[in-house]
Amino acid sequence: MLEATDATRRLPARTPPPTWLVVALACAGQFLVVLDVSVVNVALPSMRTDLGLSAQGLQWVVNGYAIAFAGFMLLGGRAGDLYGRKLMFLVGLGLFTLASLGGGLAQEGPELLIARAVQGLGAAVLAPSTLTILTAAVPEGAARARAIATWTAVGAGGGAAGGLVGGLLVDALSWRWVLLINVPVGAVVLVCSLRWLPESRNGAGRRLDLPGAVLVTSGLATLAYGISQTEAAGWTAAATLLPLAAGLALIGLFLLVEARTTAPLMPLGLFRARAVSSANAAMFLSGSAMFCMWYFMTLYAQNVLGYSPLEAGLALIPSSLAVLIGSKSAPRFLPRFGARAVAVTGTLIAASGFAWQSAMTPRGDYLTEIMFPGVLMMLGAGLTATPLAALATSGAAPGEAGLVSGLINTSRTMGGSLGLAVMSTIAAARTGSSTTGQAMTEGYALVFRTSAGVLLAGVVLMALWLPGGRTRSTPTKVTPAEPTSAEPTSTEATSTEV
Repeated sequence: MLEATDATRRLPARTPPPTWLVVALACAGQFLVVLDVSVVNVALPSMRTDLGLSAQGLQWVVNGYAIAFAGFMLLGGRAGDLYGRKLMFLVGLGLFTLASLGGGLAQEGPELLIARAVQGLGAAVLAPSTLTILTAAVPEGAARARAIATWTAVGAGGGAAGGLVGGLLVDALSWRWVLLINVPVGAVVLVCSLRWLPESRNGAGRRLDLPGAVLVTSGLATLAYGISQTEAAGWTAAATLLPLAAGLALIGLFLLVEARTTAPLMPLGLFRARAVSSANAAMFLSGSAMFCMWYFMTLYAQNVLGYSPLEAGLALIPSSLAVLIGSKSAPRFLPRFGARAVAVTGTLIAASGFAWQSAMTPRGDYLTEIMFPGVLMMLGAGLTATPLAALATSGAAPGEAGLVSGLINTSRTMGGSLGLAVMSTIAAARTGSSTTGQAMTEGYALVFRTSAGVLLAGVVLMALWLPGGRTRSTPTKVTPAEPTSAEPTSTEATSTEV
């Protein structure tokens, strides 16, 4: 009787969730985060009419999200390492979903702006955990390369689908649904993640570096605010220079604090790992050129060619498919050619697309002045992003995985923000006060020509600096005597196909 009682008290060991399910949930979170960077663009005129937003207020519907997203990214990555990647995934997704509900129900402009900033904060907590959960669940090698490719493709697809999804929702329902659509999707992902995502953390016995977190967050946010002012005020205005100078000063103070503290938020020794430093630099430069593609292609289609928002979204579907194909194809080439060769090749393909697009005319033919160059640009973007993300994460120690995930996302986001601000200034300088199709086309063409030059500079940087071997990078320990926990048991899942 006693033996029977003991037997009934023995609970079966919990079966690890299938790897494909973990990857799917992580990618779903990343898709929501990236989608909301671009999905509101086509809804801005309706928001302005409905809520009576000023021109500057309308700008902050976009910038409030982007600044909070970029500014809190490192804090979100480190919090995942210290307190648990699953926990931070759930907290970030919950905050993101609630803020989406608040924004969709907003009755006044300030309510919408606050909701967008909180959305960005939730995204900053959520995004680093998506990549870290994925890399913890899939052993390093071909399976992890495929998983990272899926994550990259889904993220890129989220950004690419923003215009199309936004156009469909605004035309069929209202602008509110570009935010409210996140609520049911977020709720489903949240429930599934609570049930099936495994928990993992590193850095036991350490505390969050709050002074460093405050300095880097405020520094990046202030710098991003200064960047956002350039399109309206220009680069030499006090409204631009003061926040840029303040942001740089705060970041400099952050580096001093990190060099002195015993438990830094971002150990500076992390950048001694060649894979980490070179991949982040390359991602920043690539993002500064490639991020603006969707923005200016949409403007060209609507302002010059007369497409509706929905038609513009439909016109960019081939480009959206191309970035997915590029991201999913990259792992097939990595074992044979190495990450550096794949990244360089992808960047060259993208540069050729940007150069082709710079030949656009006011009477642009869809096939030769939108579709084909767009496919080349985004095919190259997909081929480039996957090896850079793989290099960055493989070059970090286990206890720094969340931080590196946040850093690679920050590099891409901040590079894109800076690049868009610079390219908008270039376009405005060429176009001047003219609103003719010819003048706008010349401004957009100069942007694509400049972006092609930036990408060629990126090719040189990658060829000289990125690790060139075909074998995986060895993680470099950068903090002294840090206790770490074991990787989650999900790495032992029977299926690694993604």
